[in-house]
Amino acid sequence: MVQDRESERHSVEVWGHYRTPNGGKRDVPIKDLSESGAKFYDKFSSLMPGAEISLKIETLGPFPATIRWQEGGYVGVAFHSKLYGPTFDHIRLRLSRQ
Repeated sequence: MVQDRESERHSVEVWGHYRTPNGGKRDVPIKDLSESGAKFYDKFSSLMPGAEISLKIETLGPFPATIRWQEGGYVGVAFHSKLYGPTFDHIRLRLSRQ
């Protein structure tokens, strides 16, 4: 698991879904979020580090991202561009069920 991060992660409980370049789509619970990345749970994930996806968080996005790590069903991604501050705050403070 990668521990060096650009920005602080916050525990969240929101739904999202990702799409792979070949069109595969899967709904996933997003477990933590920062302006530069996220962690989600995908029990049967075959995503490998370096793979490109687009991630929607609730109705926001898609946000292009690169898989950084995958371990025990958890997947960490780095967004290609940081989330806009108010968008990040909206997800964390308004959409999260935590």
